[in-house]
Amino acid sequence: MGKANKVVLAYSGGLDTSVIIPWLKENYGAEVIAVCVDLGQPEDYDAVEKKAIKSGASKAYIVDAKEEFVKDYVWPTVKAGAIYEGKYLLGTSFARPLIGKILVDIAEKEGADAIAHGATGKGNDQVRFELAIKALAPNMKIIAPWREWDLKSRTDCMEYAAKHDIPVVATKSHPYSMDQNVWHLSHEGGDLENPANAPKDDVYLVTHTPEQAPDEAGYVTVTFKDGVPVAVDGQEGTPLQLLEKLNEIGAHHGVGVVDIVENRLVGMKSRGVYENPGGSIIMYAHRELEYLCLDRATFHYKELIANKYAELVYDGMWFAPLMNALQAFVDETQKTVTGDVKLKLYKGNIISAGATSPYSLYSEDFVTFEEDDVYNQADAAGFINLFGLPLKINALMKEKAGK
Repeated sequence: MGKANKVVLAYSGGLDTSVIIPWLKENYGAEVIAVCVDLGQPEDYDAVEKKAIKSGASKAYIVDAKEEFVKDYVWPTVKAGAIYEGKYLLGTSFARPLIGKILVDIAEKEGADAIAHGATGKGNDQVRFELAIKALAPNMKIIAPWREWDLKSRTDCMEYAAKHDIPVVATKSHPYSMDQNVWHLSHEGGDLENPANAPKDDVYLVTHTPEQAPDEAGYVTVTFKDGVPVAVDGQEGTPLQLLEKLNEIGAHHGVGVVDIVENRLVGMKSRGVYENPGGSIIMYAHRELEYLCLDRATFHYKELIANKYAELVYDGMWFAPLMNALQAFVDETQKTVTGDVKLKLYKGNIISAGATSPYSLYSEDFVTFEEDDVYNQADAAGFINLFGLPLKINALMKEKAGK
């Protein structure tokens, strides 16, 4: 295992990371500094700080990064229209690079020679944390206890915690592995591990089920400027405020539930149920505005970029050179994605209810079925002849060759 003098630990206050603190001290002889990053997950952060110290940390940082998270990680992904495998809105994926960045910043500030995390050896998060650290601090030692220690289960961890006088609250009332931030809440494990099982109603902790949602539809208008929201129902706010408002509206109407069997980076499939009330509204509205504002060639090519962008984010490649290049392309396309999108929300459904933009490429004068003075329908004949010429030549060849 080697030695480390001072380790900065990504700390949540849960069982695993609380156990990691004494384990690092015992096995690496290191001073441990705990870092908990607030991305909007509901926690008693005073209690988290106290628990870290009680578990053996010499110091505990509580970092409020919610605004930075939405502005610098969520919004760029919204502009890209990046959705992994057509469903997953990347809530955990783009949170990890920011946490990694903060860990590096504090490690450099504290003079630490190692960073540790509590991600398991089966999941994607170990990759995301470590790629961020490698990109930002290439000489930093990384410690992943789940790949090293002899603790193999939650029961083992609880026994270890008891021996080290670490307070643990055990509960079976919500038997799912969860990750939450202001963008989403994920659920994995338990009965969800069988894809044949529908999620039970008590899975949902953020949004309503469709049955619980109001019987009357609601409406919301999202205003965008350069591809990102700047107002909700005419009221401006910070990125965080706007997302929180849309979370509230979306949850009330039961929108934003995603159930997906996704392909993990590490080679296996996993089943996740995600709650994204505000995120679902934003992504839907953003796409509606792009339908209005982007030309055909740009829109279609951007769809290809969005898939690659989502894959890079999912794989933890946030700080890769290709991400910077794709972001430059995305930002260029978003210069005209400005306007208002009105949506109807009803029992889990998001329905378009109109969109306007000063940069709209839609022209009623050209597209009307009524008589017009701007489009000569006879021009279509020449266009079709030229556009179809390769097909005609191919058919003539086959006719001549007798095929």
